[in-house]
Amino acid sequence: MSRKFHSRVIYSAAHVVADPLADNGPGRPATVDWDATIAFRRHLWDLGLGVADAMDTAQRGMGLDWEATKELIRRSAEAAGPDDLLACGVGTDQLPAAPTTLDEIRSTYLDQLAVVEDAGAGTILMCSRAMAATAKSPDDYKSLYGELLGEVSGKAILHWLGPMFDPTLEGYWGSSDLEEAADVFVEIVTENASKVDGIKMSLLDADKEIAVRRRLPEGVRCYTGDDFNYPQLIAGDDQGHSDALLGIFDPLAPLAAKAVQRLDEGDTEGFRAILDPTVPLARKVFEKPTFNYKTGVVFLAWLCGHQKHFKMVGGLEAARSVAHFKEIYELAGEAGLFPDPKTAEERFNALLKVAGQPSVAAR
Repeated sequence: MSRKFHSRVIYSAAHVVADPLADNGPGRPATVDWDATIAFRRHLWDLGLGVADAMDTAQRGMGLDWEATKELIRRSAEAAGPDDLLACGVGTDQLPAAPTTLDEIRSTYLDQLAVVEDAGAGTILMCSRAMAATAKSPDDYKSLYGELLGEVSGKAILHWLGPMFDPTLEGYWGSSDLEEAADVFVEIVTENASKVDGIKMSLLDADKEIAVRRRLPEGVRCYTGDDFNYPQLIAGDDQGHSDALLGIFDPLAPLAAKAVQRLDEGDTEGFRAILDPTVPLARKVFEKPTFNYKTGVVFLAWLCGHQKHFKMVGGLEAARSVAHFKEIYELAGEAGLFPDPKTAEERFNALLKVAGQPSVAAR
């Protein structure tokens, strides 16, 4: 599939829309509103962004079970046009986050890889909770990833999801020391460079991402997953830049598309002028506990009119406080994010009414 921007490759990690009348409580199988979910992906493609699907933004491991994920991958691939970028997450979430065998982890990865490749989507190799619980040394990671990349028909993106996003991934790549982990990660990429399209760094640390980016083999992209520092990382420096695969580019998609168009025109200052003011909103959405950022993403999709309700699979709409939502609403208004501020005001006031709080004026 081709892409629509020439200066950067930009993926938005997209959320799923729950069926509001289904039993989507914690621990329940996910029931998805497929029409609304696919409509949102078409919205992203229409803006020129790629869709990174079945990722943590889609609540993998936090409400979206594997059966629903398979359906999501199939439906998204069917909806994608010939010019639409689509890559989907491959993991091991059929397995518990507990010790098992490397053979079972490998087999589970390969089962998911087959689903993604049969759908015709690109591959993103996600971190495995089971691998974090099972691996005994960096060599286990080198062996597993080498074998997995050998089975990918094209090239894959390798995703490093830090423990701030998922505490069960502490010590991934064989060490809790991020410098040591980075050495292993870069070694795996270098040894398998012909099979690696790029890496996605999700550590919320710009300096660490830049350090790894500068060590990548020629032709291997660095897709920033840093939802705190994305403007500077995408803009880059005299030694290179990051492309993007970002959860925050789900709600910020219209602004992201406008900004990257400025980069295509050689206007880095214009790019920063659009995206820099969105950083306070992004930092609020992704504040600790960071793994609950999905709630803010869906909240903004509701306020922006992309869905008719604020319900989530796994009951995750309850994961943040009303005070948190109020700050997101205010920051989104300041960033000029709402297509219809009146609709956003009405919807936010409806939430406040349920919480027994006074209404607010439009931002």
